[in-house]
Amino acid sequence: MGDLFSDAARERLPQVAPLPIRLRPRTLEEFVGQEHVLGAGSALRLAIEGDRVGSTILYGPPGSGKTTLARIVANATGAAFEELSAVSATVAQVRETIARARERLGAHGQRTILFLDEIHRFNKAQQDALLPAVEDGVITLIGATTENPYFEVNSALLSRSQLYELEPLSSDELGLIARRGAGELGVELDDELTALVAELAGGDARNALSILELAVQTAQAEGTKLAVRHVEDASTKRPLVYDKGGDRHYDTISAFIKSMRGSDPDAAVYYLASMLEAGEDPRFLARRMIVLASEDVGNADPRALLVAVAAAHALEHVGLPEARLNLAQAAIYLALAPKSNASYAAIKDATRDVQERGNLRPPKSLRDTHYRGASKLGHGEGYVYPHSDPTGFDVDHLPDELKGTTYYRPSGSGEEKEVENGG
Repeated sequence: MGDLFSDAARERLPQVAPLPIRLRPRTLEEFVGQEHVLGAGSALRLAIEGDRVGSTILYGPPGSGKTTLARIVANATGAAFEELSAVSATVAQVRETIARARERLGAHGQRTILFLDEIHRFNKAQQDALLPAVEDGVITLIGATTENPYFEVNSALLSRSQLYELEPLSSDELGLIARRGAGELGVELDDELTALVAELAGGDARNALSILELAVQTAQAEGTKLAVRHVEDASTKRPLVYDKGGDRHYDTISAFIKSMRGSDPDAAVYYLASMLEAGEDPRFLARRMIVLASEDVGNADPRALLVAVAAAHALEHVGLPEARLNLAQAAIYLALAPKSNASYAAIKDATRDVQERGNLRPPKSLRDTHYRGASKLGHGEGYVYPHSDPTGFDVDHLPDELKGTTYYRPSGSGEEKEVENGG
């Protein structure tokens, strides 16, 4: 009786399943996007079409097609296809899967492909249990992850797998998917609504279809034609894909810093807003701006450091959300400031000389003279006090072994123009 009900449920599932499940592509021809890894003649496409997919890690944001690609492989392969979720699978289940794979290979010569969803959720012991079977070719692993695999997957597994990074879908690709969804739902989708669904989906195909399905259901419940307000209501807030300890964190802070360094205030304030909205620690952002003020602006505008430090102090006194204004002001100031990395280059070069040559003693003329007997050692002899004799400003004060070395090279930008010109 249980089997009867199960069969009936499977028959009805296509009618009641969510739209993203009903429209999940079954072949490469139906798959939308990821042309950079699935274009005609690409290695991955040829491997899928030729049923010779090797161990693979699919890395990309939600809705980019990782699970769909794995299922396309399942439909196309002659190998046995097994699936585990790293969220719920145990080491014992992994070992059972490997044991079945060995039995198939030994008894029938049949390969086994194991699809492991959310592989980043597997701990080290679970990943280690997989490694020998992957290494020996007992199983072919297809892992899917939204996290940077270089952070989350054992290097030994990575070295035995091909890594493919999937990108968020473009507006045109999401528009195509939305129109397919509209056809499935039996509604018309004009260009404005198509573009809106694509915009609100945030690069996520599953999200696009979910928004569309809910919008259509709402319009039908009202007995009205699908409109902009239905789509907007179905997506009250664009999903923020941001992991404070992982890939998106590092990518976004990198873009923030490089935007300020590259004198792009619009990009700087956008990435600042992106991180604040995603819950990034604002003190971390303030610290990064303080560093940048000296590293990338320096003495081209000495006030930049004051502005960055003031923003950090304001954050401590005011707190969020108001301190967003202080952080934004500082980010824009830093982006617009003239740039110089002369201070950064100077300390880097000086540090290198210290590391390579040790702490060289200062010339005797510069050594301490405050104690009795210093003069007998020759300390202070020949020192020229520059306030009494301006030639003291022209003396090379470096250790004798480094005389003539230049560490600070003014950039000629902003206020360093005056320094460069001897002002």
